[in-house]
Amino acid sequence: MLNPDSVGRTFTGANVVTVTQSEIDAFAGVLGESNVIVAPPTFSIRITLAQSQQLLSDPDVGLDWSRLVHGDQKFQIHRPIVAGDTLRCSSTIENYKVAAGNEIVTVRSDLHAGNELVVSTWSTLVVRA
Repeated sequence: MLNPDSVGRTFTGANVVTVTQSEIDAFAGVLGESNVIVAPPTFSIRITLAQSQQLLSDPDVGLDWSRLVHGDQKFQIHRPIVAGDTLRCSSTIENYKVAAGNEIVTVRSDLHAGNELVVSTWSTLVVRA
């Protein structure tokens, strides 16, 4: 069970990710996107998912990844991601509730380039009862 004291906490990733053109090209290719001047809008999940999973795996948080399913995803793009961007991820547990025995957790992950907020993503995670 998620530790209720985790709600509102922000976890900052230790790793900085530098985006390469080849990563953008590969991601865009899977989507059939030919415009690779900027990363496709959903490219940010490639970074935020890996980093938020690492951050939220802290035993003090208590999130049970073995029963977790993805419920929803939302993006707010402040500016496109481009090759050469050096991004740091932070994840905040924004909301937590229990419904029909299932834990529902909303996590916002922000990607910053220096002090500039580039992309925010919201993931709704469901830990099955």
